[in-house]
Amino acid sequence: MNISDVAKATGLPVKTIRYYEDIDLITPGRGENGYRRFSVQDQHRLAFIGRARSLGFSVEACRSLLLLYNDRDRASADVKRIAREHLAEIERKRDELTQMRDTLFQLISACAGNDRPDCPILADLASGDGS
Repeated sequence: MNISDVAKATGLPVKTIRYYEDIDLITPGRGENGYRRFSVQDQHRLAFIGRARSLGFSVEACRSLLLLYNDRDRASADVKRIAREHLAEIERKRDELTQMRDTLFQLISACAGNDRPDCPILADLASGDGS
């Protein structure tokens, strides 16, 4: 199948598929005309990558997961370790977002929002230290 067919089948943009080829996540065959020819296995691999990326796994984590997926002698502990590391990163980011939300909530609450020029939001941004 050609790149537009595999894009439709996987829901991935053509540009993304080309990028995955450029970084060696996939290696489609080439026809005599030089056009990419994707196999069912390529389609499955792209769907795998697409799902992993939708869960927020990095490209390098996807690369590792693909290697493990293709290794029938793998230890599921290796897969679990990658997933746990990713979950820890998600939780760290969630905590950072919660802290940002709380700070913004406090600043918004402290701002009178009237016609006067003094504003704690601008004062905080100008201080540059987040306090």
